[in-house]
Amino acid sequence: MKYFFNLCLIVSFLQGCVNNIKTSLPTYNEITSSVLILEEDTMLVYITDFFPTMEKVDSITSSSLSIIPGVNPAEQFLAVSRESTPALNTIDFWNNGDKVSIIARKKNNLFNGKRLSIFTTAENEKSFEVTFTKQPDQLLIFWQNMELPLSLYTWEKGRLTVLVPAEAALLERSFIRVIAAVQGVISNDLLIPLHFDKVLNHIKELKRSDKEAQVLYSLMIDRFSNGDKNNDRPLNRLDVLPAVDFQGGDFQGIIDKIKSGFFNDLGINTIWMTPIAQNPETPWGYDEVVKTRFSAYHGYWPIHPTVLNEHFGTEDKLHELLDVAHTNDINVIVDYVANHLHKESPILKEHPDWATSMITDDGRPNVRLFDEYRLTTWFDTFLPTLDMEKREVREAMTDSAVYWLQKYDFDGFRHDAAKHIHESYWRLLTKKIRKNPKWNHLYQIGETYGSPSLIRSYVKTGQLDGQFDFNVYHSAVNVFGLAEGDMRELNDDLLCSLDSYGYHNLMGYISGNHDKPRFISVAGGAVSLKEDTKLAGRVRTITVGDSTSYDKLAALEAFMLTIPGVPCIYQGDEYGVPGANDPDNRRMMQFDGYCNRERVHLDKVKKLINLRRTSLPLIYGDVMPLYCDKDIIAFIRIYMGKIAIVACSRSNETKRVELSLPLAFKGNDLKNNFNCNFRTLGDSVSITLPAYGFEVLMN
Repeated sequence: MKYFFNLCLIVSFLQGCVNNIKTSLPTYNEITSSVLILEEDTMLVYITDFFPTMEKVDSITSSSLSIIPGVNPAEQFLAVSRESTPALNTIDFWNNGDKVSIIARKKNNLFNGKRLSIFTTAENEKSFEVTFTKQPDQLLIFWQNMELPLSLYTWEKGRLTVLVPAEAALLERSFIRVIAAVQGVISNDLLIPLHFDKVLNHIKELKRSDKEAQVLYSLMIDRFSNGDKNNDRPLNRLDVLPAVDFQGGDFQGIIDKIKSGFFNDLGINTIWMTPIAQNPETPWGYDEVVKTRFSAYHGYWPIHPTVLNEHFGTEDKLHELLDVAHTNDINVIVDYVANHLHKESPILKEHPDWATSMITDDGRPNVRLFDEYRLTTWFDTFLPTLDMEKREVREAMTDSAVYWLQKYDFDGFRHDAAKHIHESYWRLLTKKIRKNPKWNHLYQIGETYGSPSLIRSYVKTGQLDGQFDFNVYHSAVNVFGLAEGDMRELNDDLLCSLDSYGYHNLMGYISGNHDKPRFISVAGGAVSLKEDTKLAGRVRTITVGDSTSYDKLAALEAFMLTIPGVPCIYQGDEYGVPGANDPDNRRMMQFDGYCNRERVHLDKVKKLINLRRTSLPLIYGDVMPLYCDKDIIAFIRIYMGKIAIVACSRSNETKRVELSLPLAFKGNDLKNNFNCNFRTLGDSVSITLPAYGFEVLMN
């Protein structure tokens, strides 16, 4: 132990012999709690952000932080740090003699070549090894929300060996977490999944409830597949253009595509459907340029949050959809809109005081002031925002969300406009969900545009599992799609996200979405980000543009499918459908009749998704940057000695990149997956990438 100076070792664990399996776990230990990032010297901390069902706590202690009761000690406390406070800390919650803990860490500097990196190098069912690039002076090892004792790990010759605690046999899936620091700079964090009391070491041990193993497919119900023409009810009005009218997609269409093997063939194991609540039957809004009003085909204008939208099918048909999906080992998450109701909602007519004011204090219309009045602004003059600071509004809207889980067997939510909803709503909703143990597997992901700090404020055990990382997406669009892009900006944004949300986060990484112009048309020059991308699709026909856009889209998707997080394919991006912004990015899906470039692209995406689904390094692997310049980014994913080396190019020329592998790894036994030439010599790997090319090497 002489190698450690002031090594932070934790010695309490389950208050008993580690070889004796207890028959039950301490309360609040079945779900792994998130990490508290100490963004300020004095942090107001809500207990339910980490333990959402904790009704009371006897005491809260910390050996390195000052803990001060909050205004409501049963719900909150202050965590006070100082300049001398270590980089890594623990906060302990005591209840009836049991203790659970969370990790509290200081903010970190972004990655540089001198930063400590840690990665797993071997496993032997009930133990695993961790290698360090530098000698740490702090180390924390957790199983779930409990700190491992000295008896369960040893340090020798720069390697850490960790034993799986016997109590892990009580849970089919639990996690060991490892994080370290040296001279105040924090390493990447490790997340080691356990299958009962063994290290998870085979894809067959994964279930569809494993959130890290998800690959999402985002579909807009009305624009996906029309399986039952009997429920087609377009408005058929002269003042509503066909592009913004109902086009017939429905539950039956999704059922048909599941049964046909569309999703399984593509490799998708989680479907995200747009909202299914009742919307208005009349058009709203008006576009002066193309002279059209808009139907509610998209589902984001709820009239009643617990009434099914009959445009998509019946209650029985929705039950059938979920049954068929689950039979095919596919999750289904549904989009839920809590931020607003349509002005024609009977709820608002009965409770007009539930809406925020449409006029600001200085007399301006409070419409689309998304940053200035984030929690009160209206999205449109006919979409009143709900005042979630009122308890009765929070209760009603969280009950409405829970209704969909009680009535239908959904696997989670995508939450619309998450940043515009007060945090108290998310705490209440997740508390209601967590109180039902059968819903512990549910995945909740939000939509927030903003800084990592704002996005992270909602990503906690007691709020959301993740949010879509638009910062990384926007950077990727610029880098892979625009001539002036610089891969180093994407590298910085990725590392910022990893530091903000964790190296094993559940954030969503998208190929595109229904509020963005299609990447392939941006990359091909058919639409410019400098123009009004909505107007572009309304006044001219948008194509893919230059055919190199298929290669650029594949490179972007390769990046999104190999970084940590939850990858998400927007419908049509698997074959490269063109389009400007809304509504042109919502064209009806095409399932056959592809051109040659579309078929080639589809095959690449299928292969990428298959690699993601079948590679433990790409699902649970640690990540280390290997190389980055203006045109090329390369990184390695590592899991128990297995590796995946990813290299992506934005250059219009063939490029060769020389990579040095981290300690303990050689280039032996590597195989390519996308036909790029490569050479190995010891711990060096040389890869030749074609224009806009990528490669994934695996051992």
